[in-house]
Amino acid sequence: MFSIFKKECNTFFSSSIAYLVIGVFLLVNGLYLWVFDNDLNLLNAGFADLNNYFFLAPWLFSFLISAITMRSFADEYKNGTMEILRTKPITNWEIVLGKFFATVVLVVIALLPTLVYIYSIYILGAPVGNIDIGSTLGSYLGLFFLIASFSAIGLFASTLSTNQIVAFIIGNLLIFTVFIGLETIGKTIGKKGYFLQNLGAFYHYDSFHKGVLDTRDLLYFVSLTYVFLFLTKQKLKND
Repeated sequence: MFSIFKKECNTFFSSSIAYLVIGVFLLVNGLYLWVFDNDLNLLNAGFADLNNYFFLAPWLFSFLISAITMRSFADEYKNGTMEILRTKPITNWEIVLGKFFATVVLVVIALLPTLVYIYSIYILGAPVGNIDIGSTLGSYLGLFFLIASFSAIGLFASTLSTNQIVAFIIGNLLIFTVFIGLETIGKTIGKKGYFLQNLGAFYHYDSFHKGVLDTRDLLYFVSLTYVFLFLTKQKLKND
């Protein structure tokens, strides 16, 4: 597994892919949250919190992670290197987990610079330090679980096509469906749709955002990540 992890990391950072996606993510965040005069601008919010950032980040991650994972297996199939990988003394699980952890590490690296936002809001608060640290850290933890889940979904999407663009589109559709699609359908149905809302990632991410650490939310994200990693492994096995 470590060899696959190392290979993926080297591939990311030896090309412009990693720097481009990280740069775009940070640039869009910075412009919308600090520069553009819009409803997401933290300086216009009137409150010393990062709610707007935690609203924006999942949507950016859906594109960012889909862009990173779209080539994970699509390229292997297209270039015929998947067959070479299968001749190595590694299992399908090791291949999947190696690519999964490499993706998560890359996205977490993109996330780390945004920690400076906590300090910025801390200083800008009136009085200084007027920020809910518990809720903020809980939201970051929620983002980490979203990263893991989205990465697993993106990897699965990459096994469904040898075309990177198609894999990107499928990945985005799946992520949107899991994150907000089920939530929207559940609310439209009404009380009977509560079960669908519980299946959606937004419902459980929102609990972290509120500073609530519930084992049911942890179990949901772990299960969601495992299900898509398992589906990816099964797809490799059946190909």
